[in-house]
Amino acid sequence: MTLGRLLGAWLPVALLFALTPPIGYRWDGALNQGHFAWSFNRWEIGWRLAEAAVLTLFASLWFDSLGAGGWWLLFLLVGLLVAFPRRLVMWQHVEPARRRALLAHAALDVARYLAAGALLAWRLA
Repeated sequence: MTLGRLLGAWLPVALLFALTPPIGYRWDGALNQGHFAWSFNRWEIGWRLAEAAVLTLFASLWFDSLGAGGWWLLFLLVGLLVAFPRRLVMWQHVEPARRRALLAHAALDVARYLAAGALLAWRLA
């Protein structure tokens, strides 16, 4: 795997992660405010770029050693591991209306990982 190929695979995932992660993080505001908010700060964007780099390296291991089959299942499972644990902790401390929002936000995070997996399968496989 060349550095150029890794960079070419990381760029679309980094763009995806930089633009989509702030969606759904407003879970503690008023119920009528809406649950979808974009907030772009440098720390959060930097963290998402690092997250995209780690996922790209993980995908590189998958596609270079085990092949391209089953990528969607792999990224679904990784998305579930990333999205649900912290929301399950929040789940026990909020009322039912916010629980639905947390579930929707977790589903959006899983979809983000599946989209990243599709991008990486396209670039690395």
